[in-house]
Amino acid sequence: MRPLIHMVLHFVVPALVARTWYVERWQWAFLIMVGTMVVDIDHLLADPIYDPDRCGIGFHPLHSYPAIAVYLLLLVISRVTWLRLIALGLVIHMLLDGVDCLWIRLE
Repeated sequence: MRPLIHMVLHFVVPALVARTWYVERWQWAFLIMVGTMVVDIDHLLADPIYDPDRCGIGFHPLHSYPAIAVYLLLLVISRVTWLRLIALGLVIHMLLDGVDCLWIRLE
């Protein structure tokens, strides 16, 4: 059940953020933030590619702490809306993956 909830949240949270802060162009904002799920391409470097009990934070290259620092920096310094949305999508993605890591540890 946890992997399904985790995946659903990767769509629901960006939708809520888009509807709340980008009211006029929420569909555009939502698509950009959901598009950042391409960051999971780094799972292709892992063996196995998908392990529902693996914490991706700190394991996959694009889920590393230096990468997360870059996403946060982009979110703070970016003045371009689409770039800020990419950064926001990546930060949301990492936060949700972090919650999943906590959930794995609690099981």
